[in-house]
Amino acid sequence: MPHHIHPPEDRKEDKGYTPASPVKRTMAWIALAYVLIFLALTTYYFYTGTMLGNLAPLLTLPGLAGLGALVLVSWRSTGNPGKNAAILLALVCWLLALATLPVALTGLMSNFGG
Repeated sequence: MPHHIHPPEDRKEDKGYTPASPVKRTMAWIALAYVLIFLALTTYYFYTGTMLGNLAPLLTLPGLAGLGALVLVSWRSTGNPGKNAAILLALVCWLLALATLPVALTGLMSNFGG
């Protein structure tokens, strides 16, 4: 059986391992937060047989906190958006997350009242 040997100019260069960008890694951490929340909700359902309600504010918290972090990571890694815009948007996202936190905890705790 003949072996085909390609000349060196026909070989494709192996690029090796290329890590994900910081923005993609930040989005992966945000997704992991949502996965853990949904895992807890599913586990609670299988354990008790009842669903939790009033969770919309709770589900916005990882997105708001992650968006603030994502803007800063994007600014540090690519330079877009500008420094002042990135800091302002991150602060707005984190302040919204802080303002939503009491509503989220109230909604969560309303499931356990007598």
